[in-house]
Amino acid sequence: MGIFTSNTKKMLQEFYKKSEHNLHDIEKEIDEFLVDLQSEYEENSYVVNEFNELVDDLREKLPPADAKRLMDFTNRLLRVRRCARKGVEALRELSRDQHKITRETLRDYEDYLQFR
Repeated sequence: MGIFTSNTKKMLQEFYKKSEHNLHDIEKEIDEFLVDLQSEYEENSYVVNEFNELVDDLREKLPPADAKRLMDFTNRLLRVRRCARKGVEALRELSRDQHKITRETLRDYEDYLQFR
C-alpha cells in the first residue's frame, strides 16, 4: 500500500509541473535582466576612464577650489561605478543561486514522487 492515493499523487505531480514552469520562468527573467545589466555596464564602463582623462586635463587649468570640487565629483562617480559593478555581480550570483535552487527543488520532487 502506497503512502499516496492516486488523487494525491496526481495533485503533487501537477504541483511539480507548475513549480517547474514557475522556476524556469524566474530563471529566464533573471538571466534576461543579467544579460541586459551586463551589456549596459560594459557599454558604459569606458565613460569613467574618459572622464578621468578630461579631469586630468582640466585640473591644471582650474582654480584650486574648482579643482577640488571636480576631484570630489570624480570620487563620487567612481563610487557609482563600483556600485554598478557590485549590482552586476549580485545579479550574477542571484542567477547562479536560482539555477541551483531550481535543480535541487526539481530533484527533490522527482525523488519524492519517483515518477520520472
